[in-house]
Amino acid sequence: MDHEFLALERELAVFLRRARASSGEMAREVHPELEPAAYGLLVRLEAAGRQRATELAAYFGVGKATMSRQLHSLENLGLVAREPDPADGRAWLVHLTDDGLARFRSVRDARRGRYVRKLADWDRAEVAELARLLHQLNARAEG
Repeated sequence: MDHEFLALERELAVFLRRARASSGEMAREVHPELEPAAYGLLVRLEAAGRQRATELAAYFGVGKATMSRQLHSLENLGLVAREPDPADGRAWLVHLTDDGLARFRSVRDARRGRYVRKLADWDRAEVAELARLLHQLNARAEG
């Protein structure tokens, strides 16, 4: 039996369980009615800027109808807005509202502060190595 991969599987399972719980908490901190799954949309829109719903659906691997429902919910909460796509008048671009961006950044910054406190006794090189390894793992998972 390959003990290293068993240990990896076990630690990833714990990590993912905590990440799901944390995502739900962060979503509620942004807005009490925000669904945890929709928090990822805020992350993507903050990182990538204005996007078409079809681009977001492709990025998250969901159907257009699912994405439309999630975006409609975010729009009703005042976190995102739509505007006509100047490149194609039939399409719309979705973006974070000023309020949505402020709420998201406040929660993100608080989360980063928790990471800093939890890893305060780590050397900066260890933090950088963990980030590098997670990036490598994520890149392989997507490719």
